[in-house]
Amino acid sequence: MAYDWRQLVRFAAATVLVIVSGLAHTTGPGRDRIVLDARLGGATTAFSAGRNAFELSARNLNNEERRTFNVGDSFFNQNWVTAPASTVARDGLGPTFNAQACSSCHSHDGRARPPENDSDPVRGLLLKLSIPGPDGPIDDPIYGDQLQDRAINGVPPEGRLVIRYEPISGTYADGTPYTLQKPIYHILDPAFGPLRPDTMISPRIGPAVFGMGLLEAIPESRILSLADPEDLDNDGISGRTNMVWDIRRQAYALGRFGWKASQPTIEQQGAGAFHGDIGITSTLFPEENCPPAQEACRRAPNGGMPEVPDERLAKVVFYVHTLAVPAMRNVDVPTVQRGARIFHDIGCTACHTPRHVTAPDFSVGALSSQVIYPYTDLLLHDMGDDLADNRPDGQANGREWRTPPLWGIGLVQAVNGHTRFMHDGRARNLEEAILWHGGEAEASREVFKGLSLKEREALLAFLRSL
Repeated sequence: MAYDWRQLVRFAAATVLVIVSGLAHTTGPGRDRIVLDARLGGATTAFSAGRNAFELSARNLNNEERRTFNVGDSFFNQNWVTAPASTVARDGLGPTFNAQACSSCHSHDGRARPPENDSDPVRGLLLKLSIPGPDGPIDDPIYGDQLQDRAINGVPPEGRLVIRYEPISGTYADGTPYTLQKPIYHILDPAFGPLRPDTMISPRIGPAVFGMGLLEAIPESRILSLADPEDLDNDGISGRTNMVWDIRRQAYALGRFGWKASQPTIEQQGAGAFHGDIGITSTLFPEENCPPAQEACRRAPNGGMPEVPDERLAKVVFYVHTLAVPAMRNVDVPTVQRGARIFHDIGCTACHTPRHVTAPDFSVGALSSQVIYPYTDLLLHDMGDDLADNRPDGQANGREWRTPPLWGIGLVQAVNGHTRFMHDGRARNLEEAILWHGGEAEASREVFKGLSLKEREALLAFLRSL
């Protein structure tokens, strides 16, 4: 192999266990063996690779749970309308908003993409806003914590987003050139005057939502055991937790969801998205999303208090909890197996932890005691200057991002019709996503750049099989 084994010695003792349903495909001797298994979501796994691969219910639900899942599915996909309306179960949209339904940003429960040009509607790419405060970032006093590019009649949208790209060229060790595109964000037509010069902006793309229930079911003790904030083992990887406020429990809890692990539960993540993205209030977020300076927004009618009752929110939460994880494919293909070995050897599993076991007493029984392979540690990692948004989020600093799960990434093209990755969709394919890695992942990226073409293709084949 072309990569330098001296750079990999610190990873040699790691074990990757990924199991194939009914078969055990093993590469490597002893404790370095890599076993590939198609059931990435344990018994919840759905063996589907088509357009609906992310939309299926966990395969081990009972009939009553499937009915609840279907009700939650309908709420997830329904469009909200302006209040007052005859359809009182779904009125209260806005007054300002980014989307009309959960599925607007998570089409087919999958991943959004950035707009392709200035006339392409922005659906699923958000701009988080804040300004420096005495004890950390606070909401922008005029525009709030998120730019709202849409609004109901009689209320001005806050502004519109335009993206320009700056090319960044590089070369692999074998002489193969590549070009990345760095996004530059512009807010045009601000309705209430220019944003302050010290406004901090963070773009966030809508990720796929399947498998989130299994991530919530991973015991907190397991995630804490993976954290190494002071890098005491001197391996260059120092994953940190983001302890965030749990509104329901009125206590700090481990953040698991969002690009910076800023939400502790699916319920709070979902209620926050209803509030910030669609303008729908709940018992967790009871105030309309209208900053004091926006008078028309504050005067607009609402759809009741709260606009999404707890019972209906619970159905949506159950739906997200129990979306099935799609199965891994091509587990017996030698190129995929070779790519899995390279993925392990160059250190990717130091953050993209393959294997977890969910808690035996999780609230959703179908998700309990499952051996799963999400390829994430759910921790924050410093990803370097190139990916930094310089906007803190809870205990996450402006250079840190939560390790995203990798299951299902090979099906984004089939489900959502694109291959845009990273937190803002800047990477046009998986290869570019690897090349954007910096900070704690810089060493692995540089080893990847030193691989032969055949080795790079094998690694990408493995990722596309997930």
